[in-house]
Amino acid sequence: MKLGIVGLPNVGKSTLFNAITNAGAQSANYPFCTIEPNVGVVAVPDKRLDRLAEMYDPDKYTPATIEFVDIAGLVKGASKGEGLGNKFLANIREVDAIVHVVRCFENDDIIHVEGSIDPKRDIETINLELVLSDVEMLERRIDKTQKLIKADKKYQAELDFFKRVLDTLNEGKSARTVSCTEEEKELLAGVALLTNKPVIYAANMSDGDFSEGIASNQYFLQVSEIAKSEGAAVLPICAGLEAEIADMDKEEKEMFLADMGLAQSGLDRLINECYSLLGLISYLTAGKQEVRAWTIKEGTKAPQAAGKIHTDFERGFIRAEVIAYDDLMACGSMAAAKEKGLVRSEGKDYVMRDGDVVLFRFNV
Repeated sequence: MKLGIVGLPNVGKSTLFNAITNAGAQSANYPFCTIEPNVGVVAVPDKRLDRLAEMYDPDKYTPATIEFVDIAGLVKGASKGEGLGNKFLANIREVDAIVHVVRCFENDDIIHVEGSIDPKRDIETINLELVLSDVEMLERRIDKTQKLIKADKKYQAELDFFKRVLDTLNEGKSARTVSCTEEEKELLAGVALLTNKPVIYAANMSDGDFSEGIASNQYFLQVSEIAKSEGAAVLPICAGLEAEIADMDKEEKEMFLADMGLAQSGLDRLINECYSLLGLISYLTAGKQEVRAWTIKEGTKAPQAAGKIHTDFERGFIRAEVIAYDDLMACGSMAAAKEKGLVRSEGKDYVMRDGDVVLFRFNV
């Protein structure tokens, strides 16, 4: 899974990226310090995997991972090539979801590219550039579909749908706000529009907002309203705070977060939000050789889940030996779970569940 971190210059985008990936992206107080997208791979925190490691003492421990891409700052006119616009739009097209960092704090020492703090304006600036880019792309697709209609009238419904999406874009709204049937969703996915990508608004606030209560931050409330109207997610976060705890050890970090009244770090909350937004779950494999978490889409059937490990597993799938993580922990060992009859044998129609501990049987 690849997440693109976007935002106007000087909103805390690279600070957040540095904190969550420890990748050391240059972070300076001027626009365009992130010229090439910095890429960081982050392990997905999963306490279930830690418990399995305690049980099996494996030779190898492999968590699921998420790739974060810090994408160059955007300015007005990006869709026409202003600033680093073309580079920005090309990079954002490659990600699965967008983490849009919005500045919700006042600080005279950090210059805002527009000279003042206004989350609504900042969101509209970036969204407008994405919409304009999508209009251009969709118009090309409509031209292509109109040519196809001359040979075959079956493309009329497709054309009507794309025109409806174009009308929405021309109103300045994102493609993800268009109500679609399942068939239309597939059509839309085939055009790869930027404004159809899932979005999490990361409302970047001061550490004081967290200790005093985020509901008192009016900027955050603005972002929440916009997210709700778009069907997007919103996540309160403090990039400065994340930078502070990035180098702490586990115990120190937990104590620090507890003092702030937080149960999880911003990174953990961001990953959970991404999984939820993209409809992702994890299944687990465990043994002396390795304990590992595998990320799949909710609704994935056993053979396709097996294919994540190796294509041979899917091609020669026989069955999946499955136990729920909680059942395995309650029994204390796989042998005890088998004695109690809690390890199930599932066939090719079994839909995987989050936290399934699985052994796939296959033959090729």
